[in-house]
Amino acid sequence: MTSHLRPLGSSGLDVFPLALGGNVFGWTADRDQSFAVLDAYTAGGGNFIDTADVYSAWVPGNEGGESERVLGEWLAARGNRDEVVIATKVGAHPSYKGLSATTIKAAAEESLRRLGTDYIDLYYTHYDDPSVPVEEFTVALDQLVRDGKVRAVAASNISADRLRESLDFAEREGLTKYTALQPHYNLVSRDTYEGELQEVASQAGLSAVPYYALASGFLTGKYRVGGDAVQSARAEGAAKHLQTERGRKVLAVLDEVAGAHSAEIATVALAWLAARPTVVAPIASARTVEQLPALLAVADLTLTDAELAKLTAASA
Repeated sequence: MTSHLRPLGSSGLDVFPLALGGNVFGWTADRDQSFAVLDAYTAGGGNFIDTADVYSAWVPGNEGGESERVLGEWLAARGNRDEVVIATKVGAHPSYKGLSATTIKAAAEESLRRLGTDYIDLYYTHYDDPSVPVEEFTVALDQLVRDGKVRAVAASNISADRLRESLDFAEREGLTKYTALQPHYNLVSRDTYEGELQEVASQAGLSAVPYYALASGFLTGKYRVGGDAVQSARAEGAAKHLQTERGRKVLAVLDEVAGAHSAEIATVALAWLAARPTVVAPIASARTVEQLPALLAVADLTLTDAELAKLTAASA
């Protein structure tokens, strides 16, 4: 399966074309379910796991760090730390909000502790913090890399201007630069990435690792006009796409292309995303092992130029 791996920007990391989202670990998937999903993902050739220090602080009784802790316990139990690429994020944990240099340093130490590792492969600034000059957080991230605690750095939820500013400063000062970008991007949400942000990423050679790749489940095809209500923590957000002409058009073309390949609708939606300029690995999460095959299958599904064009037109 190693032939499926793709280089992640200039990071030196090679990743599977589907990143496994860790937001469900310790939330809608308990420890045993999480271990089962992680085992099945890696058994299927996957090696790229995405989490954040804030997951899942929004759950009553949680404080944040639950996902990292479950992941750390799994890494310890399997003894496979060197075989997987672990991405986590800083800036949104209730106790470590923002991107000041002291916050970044302290939050990284906490993430390393929970993950039970001495290095993070890919460290994201989770949300931009306009109160902090780019110079401050760029230097702080560079220091983590120099200290051997982080291998590569990336950005999520950042404007094109601030991204460019950080890249230019790092270039000028010879500091570690962002190598990847995690934008909100999928077939029913294209303007959240396409345009100036994508242009900056492309010019700088950044790899995109999109989140909400399946639009909170809408692009799995389980939400239909007149269909039964789906019981899910994200059902309301997904179902709203059924009210739009774009959503309905996209589903119709997904049905057609999936039929031609005897593939799952989710696989086709991910394959379109994985074929977009700059995109290296969409992120999708699985609460159960049964949800994984459709996600992993993106590595083996190549859509024709005509199919890609049809999906692109439907989603315009």
